[in-house]
Amino acid sequence: MYDEFFGKTCIAISMPSQKTSLVITSIAGDDHPVLNMYAKQARVHGVQFIVIGDTKSPSKFSIFNCDYYSINRQLDLGFELLNYLPLQHYSRKNIGYLMAIKNGADIIIETDDDNIPLHDFWKPRTINLRVRSIKNGGWVNIYKYFTGLHIWPRGFNLENILDPLPKLGDLMEIECPVQQGLANENPDVDAIYRLTLPLPIVFNSTDNISLGINTICPFNSQNTTWFKEAFPLLYLPSNCSFRMTDIWRSFVAQRIAWACGWSIVFHSSTVRQERNDHSLIKDFEDEVVGYLNNSLIVSTLSKLPLKEGKEHIFENLELCYGAIIKLGVIDQKELPLVRAWINDLQSTM
Repeated sequence: MYDEFFGKTCIAISMPSQKTSLVITSIAGDDHPVLNMYAKQARVHGVQFIVIGDTKSPSKFSIFNCDYYSINRQLDLGFELLNYLPLQHYSRKNIGYLMAIKNGADIIIETDDDNIPLHDFWKPRTINLRVRSIKNGGWVNIYKYFTGLHIWPRGFNLENILDPLPKLGDLMEIECPVQQGLANENPDVDAIYRLTLPLPIVFNSTDNISLGINTICPFNSQNTTWFKEAFPLLYLPSNCSFRMTDIWRSFVAQRIAWACGWSIVFHSSTVRQERNDHSLIKDFEDEVVGYLNNSLIVSTLSKLPLKEGKEHIFENLELCYGAIIKLGVIDQKELPLVRAWINDLQSTM
């Protein structure tokens, strides 16, 4: 099942010119085959591998070349954010980001423990990519550029599923500090899709596609590359549904990216997912708040008078989360976490 790299001779490649960290949060034990695969391959490719545990994690955990942070070890790190982060929540992945940054990362790759890396996952990342761009496209179902099948990503506005696709621009090279890779076989779709439509799906390999100003598509935390310029946008909110934390982060990240003159890039699959056990009805319940509010959140963020330029990224981050809190879809207790994240970043970067 997990044989992409096991049983094969590992050929070392040159160390990346920029320091790269791979961050996962997991409650699995140290015998987990995917975690061991990532540890082994991260070593071959000169990538620091960080795993963030939680209260359900085993008391003992040890994988060679895996920098593991139990809850007790997390509490000793001294980050202000630890005063507010809830237990048993995916947002504890924020601690992994902060540790990667503190350790000098120039690039952070994030994924989950049910995503198996394909060969291209380990190719060196570059911030400048050749892409086909879309601007002023509104809601764009990015999956439809990679397959002719009827499918949409988790977090996509249901009212726009059948919208026609905008025409792609010509290939050009641009700066892309946030890059989302797709996942084959069991891609990131919502509970409505999983309850009604077939899987698996293998996406086509095609050109990179960038979504620029006034163009939106949710992206997840399952196969995403972040360059240093965009590290502040990594923040995952805590006072919301597990199924919405990375989706609503993506809406904030895209809005601030427009103010920075950046585009969000989507590229062909570099992982395949063998999904962990889920209750689809529980997933549906946790996604209802998104089905009802994703469009409103995006519309609200689009209208915010953010300041232009990446020098205003922290200020804009607080403004965006403040606006979502005012909508009532994220609890007001989120704002102290956002400010603590900013303080920790400013003292770490």
